[in-house]
Amino acid sequence: MDQPSGRSFMQVLCEKYSPENFPYRRGPGMGVHVPATPQGSPMKDRLNLPSVLVLNSCGITCAGDENEIAAFCAHVSELDLSDNKLEDWHEVSKIVSNVPHLEFLNLSSNPLSLSVLERRCAGSFAGVRKLVLNNSKASWETVHTILQELPDLEELFLCLNDYETVSCSPVCCQSLKLLHITDNNLQDWTEIRKLGIMFPSLDTLILANNNLTTIEESEDSLARLFPNLRSINLHKSAGLHCWEDIDKLNSFPKLEEVKLLGIPLLQSYTTEERRKLLVARLPSIVKLNGSIVADGEREDSERFFIRYYMEFPEEEVPFRYHELVTKYGKLEPLAVVDLRPQSSVKVEVHFQDKVEEMSIRLDQTVAELKKHLKTVVQLSTSNMLLFYLDQEAPFGPEEMKYSSRALHSYGIRDGDKIYVEPRMK
Repeated sequence: MDQPSGRSFMQVLCEKYSPENFPYRRGPGMGVHVPATPQGSPMKDRLNLPSVLVLNSCGITCAGDENEIAAFCAHVSELDLSDNKLEDWHEVSKIVSNVPHLEFLNLSSNPLSLSVLERRCAGSFAGVRKLVLNNSKASWETVHTILQELPDLEELFLCLNDYETVSCSPVCCQSLKLLHITDNNLQDWTEIRKLGIMFPSLDTLILANNNLTTIEESEDSLARLFPNLRSINLHKSAGLHCWEDIDKLNSFPKLEEVKLLGIPLLQSYTTEERRKLLVARLPSIVKLNGSIVADGEREDSERFFIRYYMEFPEEEVPFRYHELVTKYGKLEPLAVVDLRPQSSVKVEVHFQDKVEEMSIRLDQTVAELKKHLKTVVQLSTSNMLLFYLDQEAPFGPEEMKYSSRALHSYGIRDGDKIYVEPRMK
């Protein structure tokens, strides 16, 4: 029967993983046998509990019996409690403190901003390595408390929390490698630099869908703030408007991977130009927007970069241009080759002892050409034979027999000849 405050974690666990709903079987799942208590425990005699428990969107508001949680969840390593109704950190602590091997915890979309996380409660999270607090509206004070009590935390997800600023923690979190903080409203780079101060070991920083503006930081300062950053995602950073912001990314000493789609600076370029210009400006990047940058692509992009800027006024030429000219020398502009098929040619039309130079369309058929020549040679189309002479062909004129055949299929070129003869009756 439901508790007055809502459904408990233990109640939902028993329902989902009961033999009726989740039959016991040998294999990866773990069967847990718990004897019935004298008070008449609602638990089944045997549940098949995997080490990864997914209990999202189940209406959970509280923990339930802690002894039962401990008995069932001693082997559990991952727990998804997203989109429930947990609003009290004490209830979360009761669950987590009884899952001793827990490494991954997802608390997304629970109304946890309604209560304060005390340090003694946060201590129960000590073994967690990956924590997801997306759309929980967790305050920075809550985040700081968690950071102080989770010495092994490696990945932290803080998306959709309406952050406009970042509050620095009183202590650095040396263990964090990945921070996913997308879909907030972080605009000023002064807020982002605080993340570098708090997380000096950060390997991956995902900032997509923020309104980040220009990167106002010296190169030396960027290198000190993010000394271990290997990957950064700046998708849809609406405030990035100049190439100098892109160049600043070269200041991160270990950066190898960049994601830069949907920013205003790049909208005016073609897809090819966009990628080549980015690859050429970011010489240390090995992956751009999810695609590997091969050695051949890098050289093509750098040569493209030189040619792209070679006609620009000196004051508009980026410093990278001069670096690449030093590497490859000054390149000749690529020849412009028009590969479009000719639409018309000039030919000599021969009829009896007359020769007339004419321009004819190549998209027309033999029948249409005959109509065009009817007034020139004074013959009806039914009484007209056409012969085409390629000026370089060794076999003489070719009769143009088929009325529906297009002229371009003959390979007619400027200077070729067309002979018109009356049909013999």
